Amino acid sequence: MGLVHPPLQFSLGLPYGAVLQETGVQFVVVSKSATAMRVLLYDHVDDHEPTDIIRLNPELDRWGDVWSVFVPGIGAGQLYHFQADGPFDPARGQRFNGKARLIDPYARALAGKFQQATDGIIRPPKCVVVDDTFDWQGDRHLKRNLSESVIYEMHVKGFTASKSSGVKHPGTYRGIIEKIPYLKSLGVTAVELMPVHDFPTEGWFGETLPRVNYWGYDPMAFFAPHRGYAASKEPGGQCREFKEMVLELHRAGIEVILDVVFNHTCEGNEHGPTLSFKGLENNVYYMLAGNGEHYKNYSGCGNTVNGNHPIVREMIFHCLRYWVHNYHVDGFRFDLASILSRNRNGDLVPNPPLVEAIAEDPLMADTKIIAEAWDAAGAYQVGAFGNRRWAEWNGRYRDDVRRFWRGDPGTLGALATRLAGSSDLYASSGRRPYHSINFITSHDGFTINDLVSYSYKHNEENGEDNRDGDNQNYSENFGVEGPTRRKDVNMWRSRQIRNFLTTLLLSQGVPMVVSGDECRRTQKGNNNAYCQDGPISWFDWSLVQKHADLLRFTTALIQFRKNQPTVRRASFVSGHYGDDHTLPDVAWFNADGITHDWNAFDHSMVSVWGAAPSPAGTKHPARHVMMFIHAGSLPREFKLPQLARREPWRLFLNTAAESPFDVFPEFDGPAPPDSGKLIVPARSMLCFVSPPIFKTGR
Repeated sequence: MGLVHPPLQFSLGLPYGAVLQETGVQFVVVSKSATAMRVLLYDHVDDHEPTDIIRLNPELDRWGDVWSVFVPGIGAGQLYHFQADGPFDPARGQRFNGKARLIDPYARALAGKFQQATDGIIRPPKCVVVDDTFDWQGDRHLKRNLSESVIYEMHVKGFTASKSSGVKHPGTYRGIIEKIPYLKSLGVTAVELMPVHDFPTEGWFGETLPRVNYWGYDPMAFFAPHRGYAASKEPGGQCREFKEMVLELHRAGIEVILDVVFNHTCEGNEHGPTLSFKGLENNVYYMLAGNGEHYKNYSGCGNTVNGNHPIVREMIFHCLRYWVHNYHVDGFRFDLASILSRNRNGDLVPNPPLVEAIAEDPLMADTKIIAEAWDAAGAYQVGAFGNRRWAEWNGRYRDDVRRFWRGDPGTLGALATRLAGSSDLYASSGRRPYHSINFITSHDGFTINDLVSYSYKHNEENGEDNRDGDNQNYSENFGVEGPTRRKDVNMWRSRQIRNFLTTLLLSQGVPMVVSGDECRRTQKGNNNAYCQDGPISWFDWSLVQKHADLLRFTTALIQFRKNQPTVRRASFVSGHYGDDHTLPDVAWFNADGITHDWNAFDHSMVSVWGAAPSPAGTKHPARHVMMFIHAGSLPREFKLPQLARREPWRLFLNTAAESPFDVFPEFDGPAPPDSGKLIVPARSMLCFVSPPIFKTGR
């Protein structure tokens, strides 16, 4: 008799918040210092006053520091706030306000907008009781190896907000569903969504602000999908729509990674509002300075979450598990993750409890965890964050690749190290190339089009007199600042973009491409568009046709990477020959075909990569790969290295060629000259590949 394997049946219910039961709702909240606790119930999103106030009995409804009460006769969709009495003593870190209406730290959804009361107390959006039931139709995490990933960083709203997107539900989770065919044709394996934890979209009193937090790096409800990205206005409807989006992306073979912000909240410093954490246990949830009157600011946003306090650590831990189990997300990118390495005094510590707990959690064992391994207070842990479960945004990769292709002196060796997976950062700790998340652009900074079109940032529209944003961009405009009709300038820019994309997608490690870079999306020189909820930030879908040649080039590169283990090895290259003694896993040469002298001043090199073992039964056997890389300002003659001359090479791509001769997806480009000599144009990269090599790993 065959065995029956039913789907996993268990509830990963949250211990706190609004816990939905058959006959009502159990409200549970933690506060050690509160002297009284109330649950405010509302019938409608726009209600200014509660329709019922549930007063918890300190003798009967408090268990240690946990306040808990069951309210019968209500269910999913119920709107509520918490309200707590307690000491207001800022000098000792206490900021209770018995009039403040508080967002539940475990709220699973928010509804409505901020409201202003006659007493001037800010009223935040209302919390929603959520029924997490959803028919996942057998969906599970995709569990793709990180080494096989191609990540696409994108903004949920910005991806489809423009009229040019042509979707029925622009700027929403459903809008992303409508564009899945595009993502699938591009070939990316994962989308990394900029923050979707609910955040303020208007002023504290419901007013429209001249500058909004478009990016979303200002959380106020860690467990709640952002209500502004839902097509439905039904309270809690965003939860269902987010799940539908994940389900459809998984059906297309695309994983979902969330950019999570556990380093600060929207409550700001001592001058900011009391919306949630401040009014429940301020000195627990935040790192405080001095006696507690002021806030430590390692985030650059006014406050710092006290992530390694046991209560806060437990909340973050529950939050991650909730998104993995309840929303089926495949991983997380942790914004300013070095803050998670700071203890309650703000000191960086080895083996920080939260960082270790995330890495070792059994439920998250199949997820990807990626650190932005620095913070706004000087911590820089690239290459040294956490343990072997943690991958990292490699800021060194970004800077070294930009500087090399700009022609900065002394950068050739650094480029070779980045191409080979950054062993200088990761090998000594036992990590692998795939622990390096390689990127040249991200949401924070220039787009790839602007990186080659502007020598200086142009953030005037942000309203800060161009003082905001990074001044060190390693960019180049090629003679004209901004758009131009000059053919020579546009030629150099087009070539440089192809150089960047080729380097990124042929490097060992894991590439991350920013949404729109494949079709030259521009922010008009703005390198800090955090407050630009408009055309500057939105994906202009007319560019897909306007720059179809670059889209074709990028798509071919992504497909090549996915099919070729040679450029995405799971281990660092050593320069040694394999068992077949054909070519070493990597060899480096100068333009004369001689082993490279890394001390020489040069902007040119040849790298030869022996085919990596292919998985048994693969449809895409590995190939040898040979790259000619030249960042000089004049054409240069290159010679084929002697060890590579016996291979029947074919041109795969040439970043200096016009489309369609810039890339040969079927590997039917011309062979190198019989003379073994070829002229490589200025600022360009050529890649040759061999016929398939049928060898499998042990």
